[in-house]
Amino acid sequence: MSDASLNTASTQHGDAEFGDYFALLKPRVMTLVVFTAFVGLLAAPVGVHPLVGFAAILFIAVGGGASGALNMWWDADIDRVMKRTRKRPIPAGKVSEDEAFAFGITLAGFAVVMLGLATNLLAAGLLAFTIFFYVVIYSMWLKRWTPQNIVIGGAAGAFPPMIGWAAATGTISIESILMFALIFMWTPPHFWALALFMRSDYDEAGVPMLTVTHGRRATRIHILVYTLLLAGLAIATAFTSVGGPIYLTVAIVLNAAFVIGALRIWRRDEGMAEDDNYAVEKKFFRLSLYYLFAHFVAIALEASLVPFGLGGW
Repeated sequence: MSDASLNTASTQHGDAEFGDYFALLKPRVMTLVVFTAFVGLLAAPVGVHPLVGFAAILFIAVGGGASGALNMWWDADIDRVMKRTRKRPIPAGKVSEDEAFAFGITLAGFAVVMLGLATNLLAAGLLAFTIFFYVVIYSMWLKRWTPQNIVIGGAAGAFPPMIGWAAATGTISIESILMFALIFMWTPPHFWALALFMRSDYDEAGVPMLTVTHGRRATRIHILVYTLLLAGLAIATAFTSVGGPIYLTVAIVLNAAFVIGALRIWRRDEGMAEDDNYAVEKKFFRLSLYYLFAHFVAIALEASLVPFGLGGW
């Protein structure tokens, strides 16, 4: 073997830096995990010592990152095909698949054990189930098997506020289930809007997204139906113990905008979408990012004002 070939072999997976391992954690997704888990912890009706709360959020974040690393390990083959994922650490040759698996499984075990020690077994059990659900049920099974992959698989991203609530209270309640349901129902229209203008990626990778298996017309109808169901759920949540006037105002404004956006998507055909390069679909997708964040900010505000007799009803 020549010196040149030795150098090529040694750098293919030997130049990983801290940033490459951090990218394996899917930091953007982890940010949502951390934030919604924190809101679940804050909205709980019992006080938590700041150190315990910090530890809980830290280990939930590590668990969420572990899920991302294991997902990238399993999806390395399709990540090499899809344009938006080709620069991830594994397809870019920065980290090997074996390294990503070892990294992810180590972080997963560490996060679950430490969350159990810092808080309680229910929270640790929910975190372990979330990691299992995302990696095994969604990534390994649903994602490549059924167009309902996003619908069912969305549960994985919906568990963090329930874990945060459980870390504080040691229980599961209707309030934590409602926060779970809010994310669960938001996930399909959020990702289907993305799939409308990224369909070629899923076609090339052989992922049975709804746009691939049933077409974009059916996807537009599904977005509208799920948005209407989501709007009803989101507004109804305002009248529970995690809601209040602030949350209700946010929910009414944002859900009105979301429903209008879904109606605009439903009314369009592919010719109209191609003419403006899917401008309406992209706008709806961007709105969906603010939508979830704003709802959970409102829940956090209501919870933070309760001690002063101002939050809630």
